[in-house]
Amino acid sequence: MPLPIDPRRKPASVKIHVSSGTGVDIAWADGHASHFDFVYLRDHCPCATCNDERIKKESLGEASPAFASSPALPMFKPKARAQSATPVGQYAIQISFSDGHSTGIYSYDHLRSICPCAECSAQRK
Repeated sequence: MPLPIDPRRKPASVKIHVSSGTGVDIAWADGHASHFDFVYLRDHCPCATCNDERIKKESLGEASPAFASSPALPMFKPKARAQSATPVGQYAIQISFSDGHSTGIYSYDHLRSICPCAECSAQRK
């Protein structure tokens, strides 16, 4: 028997603004609202490759914090833009980004857990 869905993690409406480039707006069933810009979503991609990259950066940062906080030659990184977005069943969205990355599937559960609003950020800390 499947577990019941936590109503906080169930969207009431999802608006993906690919053409305007403003991001994703989700109104949750519990009345909470979240806005995710595409740069934030690209930086929080849940795919295995991006997770591995984040883990490597964190381990390098812990091993040599002086180098991690001030790189000698910072590289220009253009802002990630969404080129398309596709629903994945009724549980997620998949976004193709301008940097060629498109393997991340953003489940609504994941999106709620990374909500960037002040209230949710405070709860995570």
